[in-house]
Amino acid sequence: MMGRASTRVTIWNEYRHEKDNPDVAKVYPDGIHEALRQGLAPYGFDLETATLDEPEHGLAEAVLDRTDVLIWWGHRAHDEVDDRIVERVQERVLQGMGLIVLHSGHYSKIFKKLMGTSCALKWREADEKERLWVVKPTHPIAAGLPEYFELEKEEMYGEFFDVPDPDELVLVSWFEGGEVFRSGCAYHRGHGKIFYFRPGHETYPTYYREPVLRVIANSIGWASDARGAAPWYGNAAPLETIRHKDV
Repeated sequence: MMGRASTRVTIWNEYRHEKDNPDVAKVYPDGIHEALRQGLAPYGFDLETATLDEPEHGLAEAVLDRTDVLIWWGHRAHDEVDDRIVERVQERVLQGMGLIVLHSGHYSKIFKKLMGTSCALKWREADEKERLWVVKPTHPIAAGLPEYFELEKEEMYGEFFDVPDPDELVLVSWFEGGEVFRSGCAYHRGHGKIFYFRPGHETYPTYYREPVLRVIANSIGWASDARGAAPWYGNAAPLETIRHKDV
């Protein structure tokens, strides 16, 4: 796994299903964000959480300024996310903050804004097996993973997935019903890195699974890894004397 143990991670969760759906509360009694915080704790990151109903959705400027990587899980309340907060997050990503978008976060305002497409897909809830294949084993996000791993029950996401072609495709899913899906997509936007990771329907204990947590931990390391030289923008003085040719 790449990255530093001191990497500062904010785990953002909509946190609605867990409050009013007994089936979800049974799986994630303290919320998906808390399950992720506990599951990622052994990796040594500096972890904090934020949720939709907090002031500024828990994403005040001070929070984002101290965040190296933001994890995003949302589903039924995408439209409730304030556009000003979306713009704030986008600006931080372009400046270099990493963004990990999980499962139904594919339809979040921030992911659609950064992708520039509808991010639509086909789906089905049928308690079917998902097999995730590592298709780029040399990528840092694939470190420590087997050739493939399986989830006994998950929601199906199927192609076509309306996103730009990934800069790097790390994982592909196959489902028991026959569909396939690009389930681990890496992107660069501005100075920031973005990783979309498909699994994580709220009624399944997916975020307790070691391979899933390993992928997320690896993606945090990748998204927070050191950048190259920072570019400079704006009006620039010439480095050499410019000799104007007489016309």
